[in-house]
Amino acid sequence: MSSPAFSEKIFLASRTGVVADEGVMTVKGTINKTLILLLLAVLGASYTWRLAYNTMAAETGNIAALTPYMLGGVIGGLVFALIAIFSPRNSRWAAPLYAVAEGLALGAISAIYNLQTQGIVFNAVGLTFLVLLIMLVVYRSGWVKVNDKLRKGIVAATLAVALFYLLTWIISLFMPAIRDFMAGSSPLSIVISLVIVGIAAFNFLMDFDFIEKGAAMGSPKYMEWYAGFGLMLTLVWLYLEILRLLSKVSSRN
Repeated sequence: MSSPAFSEKIFLASRTGVVADEGVMTVKGTINKTLILLLLAVLGASYTWRLAYNTMAAETGNIAALTPYMLGGVIGGLVFALIAIFSPRNSRWAAPLYAVAEGLALGAISAIYNLQTQGIVFNAVGLTFLVLLIMLVVYRSGWVKVNDKLRKGIVAATLAVALFYLLTWIISLFMPAIRDFMAGSSPLSIVISLVIVGIAAFNFLMDFDFIEKGAAMGSPKYMEWYAGFGLMLTLVWLYLEILRLLSKVSSRN
C-alpha cells in the first residue's frame, strides 16, 4: 500500500546510538539507494517476465509456472518489508531483498495483465514514473505545502483505502458480485480506481518531505536504504493501481 515506513519518530529514534564514523543520511545518497533498489526490482521482474513468455510460447496461455514466483515474491516482500519497518537498521539488507522479491511478483503480475491487454504494462510503467516526476515538481516548487494538516489527510485517506480493500475482500468471500464489481469496468469502479491512484500519488509528497527531514536531522547512513525502501513501497502501490485502472478502461473499449 502506502509508505508506513516513514515517520518522524523513526528518524528521531535512529539518532540514538549513532556511530561517529558511520556517516549521515543525505538526499543524494537516498536517491542512489533508491535507484539500486529500483534496478534490483527490474531485474527480478525481468526474470519472471521472460519466464512467462517462454512458458506461453510452449503452452499458450499456461502461466501456472508463474504462481510460485508470484506467491513467493509477495510473501517474501511482506516479510522483508516488515523487517525493514520494525528494524530500520536492518534495511541495509532487507530493502534489497524486498526489491528483488517484489520484482519477481510484479513481473508475474505484469505478464498476466499484458497477456490480456498487449502494451498495458509499458503504459502503466510510463504513467507511474510520469506521476512520480509530476509530484516531485509539485513538491519542489512548493505549490503544495506538506504541513501537519496535509499529512493527517493523506494518512487518513491511505488508511481508508486499506480498510476499503480489506472490507471488500471479506465481503467478496460471501458475495462474489462485489469482487466482480471491483475488477469490472463500470464507471463507478473506474472512478474509485482514479481516487485511489490520486491518494497513492499524494503519498509521494510525504515521502519527499520525510527524506529531506531525515537528512536535515543528520540521521545515520543506513536510513538512506530505509528511505529508499519507503519510496519503493509507494512506487509499487502506484504502479499496481495504475495497471488495474488501465485494465478497467481498456476493457470498456
